[in-house]
Amino acid sequence: MTNPPTKDFFASPALSLSLAGIFRDAGATAAAPTASASMEVEEGDEGSGGGGGSGSKKDDTVEISSENSGPARSRSEDDLLDHDDDENDADKSKKKKRKKYHRHTADQIREMEALFKESPHPDEKQRQQLSKQLGLAPRQVKFWFQNRRTQIKAIQERHENSLLKQELDKLRDENKAMRETINKACCLNCGMATTAKDGSITAEEQQLRIENAKLKAEVEKLRTVIGKYPPGASTTGSCSSGNDQENRSSLDFYTGIFGLEKSRIMEIVNQAMEELQKMATAGEPLWVRSVETGREILNYDEYVKELSVESSSNGRPKRSIEASRETGVVFLDLPRLVQSFMDANQWKEMFPCIISKAATVDVICHGEAPNKNGAVQLMFAELQMLTPLVPTREVYFVRYCKQLSAEQWAIVDVSIDKVEENIDASLVKCRKRPSGCIIQDTTNGHCKVIWVEHLECQKNTVHTLYRTIVRSGLAFGARHWMATLQHQCERLVFFMATNVPTKDSTGVATLAGRKSILKLAQRMTWSFCHSIGASSYHTWNKVSTKTGEDIRVSSRKNLNDPGEPHGVIVCAVSSVWLPVSPTLLFDFLRDESRRSEWDIMSNGGPVQSIANLAKGKDRGNAVTIQAMKSKENSMWVLQDSCTNAFESMVVFAHVDVTGIQSVITGCDSSNMAILPSGFSILPDGLESRPLVISSRHEKSNDTEGGSLLTVAFQILTNSSPTAKLTMESVESVNTIVSCTLRNIKTSLQCEDG
Repeated sequence: MTNPPTKDFFASPALSLSLAGIFRDAGATAAAPTASASMEVEEGDEGSGGGGGSGSKKDDTVEISSENSGPARSRSEDDLLDHDDDENDADKSKKKKRKKYHRHTADQIREMEALFKESPHPDEKQRQQLSKQLGLAPRQVKFWFQNRRTQIKAIQERHENSLLKQELDKLRDENKAMRETINKACCLNCGMATTAKDGSITAEEQQLRIENAKLKAEVEKLRTVIGKYPPGASTTGSCSSGNDQENRSSLDFYTGIFGLEKSRIMEIVNQAMEELQKMATAGEPLWVRSVETGREILNYDEYVKELSVESSSNGRPKRSIEASRETGVVFLDLPRLVQSFMDANQWKEMFPCIISKAATVDVICHGEAPNKNGAVQLMFAELQMLTPLVPTREVYFVRYCKQLSAEQWAIVDVSIDKVEENIDASLVKCRKRPSGCIIQDTTNGHCKVIWVEHLECQKNTVHTLYRTIVRSGLAFGARHWMATLQHQCERLVFFMATNVPTKDSTGVATLAGRKSILKLAQRMTWSFCHSIGASSYHTWNKVSTKTGEDIRVSSRKNLNDPGEPHGVIVCAVSSVWLPVSPTLLFDFLRDESRRSEWDIMSNGGPVQSIANLAKGKDRGNAVTIQAMKSKENSMWVLQDSCTNAFESMVVFAHVDVTGIQSVITGCDSSNMAILPSGFSILPDGLESRPLVISSRHEKSNDTEGGSLLTVAFQILTNSSPTAKLTMESVESVNTIVSCTLRNIKTSLQCEDG
């Protein structure tokens, strides 16, 4: 009969021999074979160890497993021998009987271990074959495998328990710290306690902390790939202020991994700076303005000739060249503008619709504090469009900041071949040729910016809807960057303004209330941009619908982000082309008086304006609070409308009435969970196609002026983060998207578009 193995039995291998005590009776002639977790006892065939006992008496033989093999005897064995000696002292005339221990040989253990790795559960045939091969009884082989399986299981459980205990201790510490912070926090405007983690931490800072945690994980993965830092090593050195130790670390990082000396990197960025200045200031024949579109086009032959650039592709796959230049004036002081480019988080915050990820991988040169003159840093960015239909672009580049004169700065980005190849050659699908901007300080806090964007991208498949706007260079070109920069700077000026006209801030009585509402709307729009792109943060699945729309669905679980509802969130997105101008479409979607025409949640009821806050010179840049009244209840909606020279957005979310009323009075909005939905509107890019004067001129009005509309809705399907996604919830959000698209097409009379 075999005794079942126990986990506690493996706590100490030395305890395994203690079972020998159950066979102390020296007169036992036929001890029953017994198996424990690491030992078996069987009748032996050899004579007693005393040098010749009676033939009728047989010694017990103990087989020791590989875990207990070795020349030294355990304490249990010594106790057993001492017990036998005492019995022999009482009756010296009687032939003493000792148990003889036989250990598995190293060869036997090796063979059994080899089979165990291939098959932890050998069948009867395998055990028979192995027993013959090793000269062991089949049951010895059977017991050894049982013991081995049990021991490994015990080791695994102890390891898992240890990890769980560490995680539990960590969560307890975090919970304690959060409770202490909550108890101390209060709103500076109303004096009431808040549920935010820190009363002084803004919603934007909380969102940045969440993003930082994700970026740190990616940076650690990057460092692991290139072999400089092991997993778990600190990744904060590149983000802190400079000192000798950090400078040495950064230099070692580059010379040791990329094979590039710091002097070589500085030579490359200085050459890139010179090229950027030429690209930014030169006119014809380097840049030729298109008569049809008014855009500047790079004369590539002149570029290669004038700047002595090698035109060979160096064996790379066939790539397309995208070059564009745009000039504009932004309302922001020069030091602050420069700082926003050199800090990865501020840079991502400045361009939320273009940048889905950004990180400073390491700092090569910290520059002169505090203005960062001469700073050089390796950066990573994932560039997106606000649709899952266009793949993101991942680009590694070195950014160099330099003061050209007392009133002029330049920031240049350039990809370095050897850097990219050593990071991960499979990811290098987009490279930056010398790109960036020249910033000229003018007057009254304004800056003139000349933006040059010069990319070399590997050709890939793009959805037919976006093929024109992507391949023409508009999607990621200088015009897009400049328009976004101007819009964000204008938004910041209106946010900081203290002398706001009454007509630009209706429905909100205090300046504190205005700022709280604008901050909440900004966080809502950031979340929307982060949720609908093709970033690796999301996994999009195409679902089939009865009406034939191309809808992509993704889901995520929010565990601890205070800015969103906790639980399972489903996002459904669909992009379509409509034969209406972007301006007309934007005005229709943001107009509260026409909301009932497309919003199925309004049930056709009237919409009342509660507040309207301007955040830009264009009347379309505004934050509004709308009340949709029905027979059952009144539902409030926060809406953020944004428009610039390139794209427009209408982002909205249903909000708790009591919560939004407290925000209107000036209370902190960072503790309000909000789940945005909305629309992104882009020009279709058809105006960038070359026009032929003869026949195409007559048809030009028919092919221009269309819009690319992306509709996105997010819903909370379950408040428990551990719940599973159901098909019913997916069908529900798909229905919302389909009905909204159908209502928009009907209202704009473009059902067949």
